[in-house]
Amino acid sequence: MSLKLEGKVALVTGSGRGIGRSIALKLAGEGARLVVNDLDAEPAMETVEAIRAAGGEAIACAGSVSAPDFAERFVGTAVEGFKGLDIIVNNAGYTWDSVVQKMTDEQWYAIIDVHLTAPFRILRAAQPVIRSLAKADAEAGRRNVRKIVNISSVAGLFGNAGQTNYAVAKAGITGMTRTLAKEWGRMDTTVNCVAYGLIRTRLTEATADTRSTATIDGRDIRIGVNPDVMEMMARSIPLGRAGTAEEAAGAVYLFCIPESDYVSGQVLMCTGGLTGI
Repeated sequence: MSLKLEGKVALVTGSGRGIGRSIALKLAGEGARLVVNDLDAEPAMETVEAIRAAGGEAIACAGSVSAPDFAERFVGTAVEGFKGLDIIVNNAGYTWDSVVQKMTDEQWYAIIDVHLTAPFRILRAAQPVIRSLAKADAEAGRRNVRKIVNISSVAGLFGNAGQTNYAVAKAGITGMTRTLAKEWGRMDTTVNCVAYGLIRTRLTEATADTRSTATIDGRDIRIGVNPDVMEMMARSIPLGRAGTAEEAAGAVYLFCIPESDYVSGQVLMCTGGLTGI
């Protein structure tokens, strides 16, 4: 039985850890060749080695997605390393929360840059490559539907107190998704979006130590959610629990397989049944 994504070239940002790593492993498990990205080289290479150990192909492109030169380097890595580009998953990101009257310009722009500007730049850099590949496919009589999957959040759909910057960025991603679905259909490329609810990752993992931080782009960002808050949030979810990274990856996978070739411009909520916050 052939693999659903055999021979495809997939680029996944933020795939050294968490949801992104699970997405990369899922796509590789179905035969895709991966360009793995993480802010740090070590976790990116760990994902690459895991894919290779399972018999797959992967290369790393480490660095911040917010860097002005990242998009061209990321797309270039796929073209130079694998001579193609079939799937892009814009997954990288983090949160830096505050109520609006206390939110600094630095907080605002940092989150807008990573969640909205970075995907814009990546897709802008990818467009000439996809256009050229689509033209070559058409001339050769091949049908190859390429896939873009952007990551949003229920915060972007419904808002969330203390997350003005994040909610605005994630709302913007849905607008970008629907616009590019209209622009890129002529290139046989679908553009869809997955909006996550509560997913357990290192950035949300319950912790009683509210001082836990992670260094992201040179900033110490507070991470972790108080266990009591996590329990309260889980009770509001119809399935009664937070999702796993593997379950989150499954939602992205649905948009990458041939069965979704005629699905574009859509937002899929991966929330355990939660329909608002």
